[in-house]
Amino acid sequence: MAKLYFYYSAMNAGKTTTLLQSAYNYHERGMRTLILTPALDHRGGEGVVASRIGLKAQGRRFQRDDDLLALTREDIEARGKIGCVLVDEAQFLTRTQVWQLTDVVDVLGIPVLAYGLRTDFRGELFEGSQYLLAWADNLIEIKTICHTGKKATMVVRVDAQGRAVTAGPQVEIGGNDRYVSVSRAEFKKIMSGEGRVELQQSVLPLGEANV
Repeated sequence: MAKLYFYYSAMNAGKTTTLLQSAYNYHERGMRTLILTPALDHRGGEGVVASRIGLKAQGRRFQRDDDLLALTREDIEARGKIGCVLVDEAQFLTRTQVWQLTDVVDVLGIPVLAYGLRTDFRGELFEGSQYLLAWADNLIEIKTICHTGKKATMVVRVDAQGRAVTAGPQVEIGGNDRYVSVSRAEFKKIMSGEGRVELQQSVLPLGEANV
């Protein structure tokens, strides 16, 4: 039975790497996949889904007003049967698009694997994540660690001087130079001015998208 899965985490937990591995597993078994990626993040190239460890694949770009059920149907008509739909940076989905993904599962019978952040730099839920948490059949946490050694569940945005940012637009694309994953306890300290931000060292020029 097809299901909607939401794999969520803080930054740099390997969400995109896991997505690409899942796509590879389907292809290895002779099944085609449809990878959806938000148009607003194109640092890896137009429609390219790229992980921090160098893996990449071509995806289908979508805008906030695109109908993902219709897009999936169009892809099937043009290219044939799909074994799975995979969504990168799923936090950027709208409420309507998450509902459309439930229709991909319930109407078309195709499993959907969505990967994204749960909360933004203020500790607030993204729209896409909010409804994936509400409507997904399975919720899977992908874990990463804070510089303190504890599990990281929150994200801090920093400015050019490495100082924590507490206000601003929710969506602002960046990698390790702009975002740091921390534990909830460390998040509280940093946001209150009692803690300091430990910037992560990126081994590759491309970091995961955040907002």
